[in-house]
Amino acid sequence: MNTKWWIALPTLLILTACAKATEAPPAAQPEATAAGEQGLADQLFVFNWSEYMDPDLPGQYADEFGVNVVLDYYDSNEDLLAKLQAGGTGYDVIFPSDYMIAQMIDLGLLAELDMSNIPNVVNVAPENMHPAYDPENKYSVAYFWGTTGIGYDTSVVDPAPDSWAWIFEPEILQQYADQGVNVLDDQRELIGAALKYLGYSLNSANEAELMEAQDLMMTAREYWTSFDSTGYIDNLMIPGEIVLTHAWNGDVIAAQADNENWAYAIPKEGGLRWQDNMAIPASVTGIQKRTAEHFINWLLDPEIAGQNTNYVFYASANEAANPYIDPELLDDPSAYPPAEVLAKLEWAEPLSTETLNLYDRIWTEVKAGP
Repeated sequence: MNTKWWIALPTLLILTACAKATEAPPAAQPEATAAGEQGLADQLFVFNWSEYMDPDLPGQYADEFGVNVVLDYYDSNEDLLAKLQAGGTGYDVIFPSDYMIAQMIDLGLLAELDMSNIPNVVNVAPENMHPAYDPENKYSVAYFWGTTGIGYDTSVVDPAPDSWAWIFEPEILQQYADQGVNVLDDQRELIGAALKYLGYSLNSANEAELMEAQDLMMTAREYWTSFDSTGYIDNLMIPGEIVLTHAWNGDVIAAQADNENWAYAIPKEGGLRWQDNMAIPASVTGIQKRTAEHFINWLLDPEIAGQNTNYVFYASANEAANPYIDPELLDDPSAYPPAEVLAKLEWAEPLSTETLNLYDRIWTEVKAGP
C-alpha cells in the first residue's frame, strides 16, 4: 500500500510501461523465448502500487538474468481487481493486500504457486506466513506490511493528533482546511477509519453502523482538500500543500526525508494493519509463470529485500533481510510499531458481495459530496 512516488525510474535500465491506472492494461503476451540458460521468459510484466519497489531492482534483475521487467501501476486494491476482472491478462506478478488476496482466491483469479521455484520463502518471518486469507500460502507470499494512521506537519498541527477526530471532526478540521487536508483515495481505508473512530470494527457489515460512518464522512468532506493515495507525498506533503493527511506509515517516513516536519501517529481508537503480497494471476502459465516465480524468489533474497526496504520505508516481511536494513528504520516505531500499538489494530477481512455493494454505494456518495 505504499507509495513513495517521486523518484523516476532509470530509463536506461528498464523499459517502463507508463500507462495510468485508468488506461487499458497490456494485451495478453505470448510466451517468450527462454532468456539464456536460465530458461526464463524475455519479458516480465509487473503490476504494482506505484514505485513500491526500489527502481534499481528491475534493472539489476535484467542485468543478472536477461529478463526485461515492464512495470505498470494501480491506485488501489479495487482498481487492481477491476483490471483483472475486465480481462487484464497481460500481467505476470501482482501485489494485492491481504483481504484482496482472499477475494481473488474466491474469484479464481490467482494461480497456485510452485514453491519449489520459490525456495527463498524460508526467509519470510513466521508471523508473516500462513495468514488467515491464505493459510497454506498456496497463492501468495508476503512482501511488506504496515499500518494506516495520520500524517501531520509538526510545525503547524498542535497538539499532535491522537485520534481519528483530526480527520473527521469539523471543529478540528476547520482549523487546518485552508492549509490542506488529504484523505486516502481508498474505499476500505477511509470507511474503515470512520468505523474505528465511531467505535466499530473496520470490517463492519452492519448497515446502521455503515450509515453512521457515511454521515460522519459526509460532514467532514467539505474540509478535505483532496482524495489522493498515489501522488500525495511528492505533490502535497513534501511541498507543504497539506498539513494533515490520512496516510500509510511508510509514506510519512518517506516524506520526512525531504520535509522533516512530517510525523506519523496511530490513533488511540486503533486502525488498520495490512500486509501486501506477491502473487501471480491465474492466466499466467508456462515459462511466464516460471519467470514470475523466479522473480518473486529473487525479491525474497535477503540482500535484495533489504535494499528494497531501505527504499520503500515499509516493514519487510523478510526476516532474513534485517542485517541489510538501515538500523534507524528497524528502530523506528512508525515502521515497526511496538506490541501494545499493534494490539489495537485490525486486519481487513473479506466482505460478502452484499456488504461490498453497500460499501460501493457509500463510497460513491462520499466521493460525489453533498
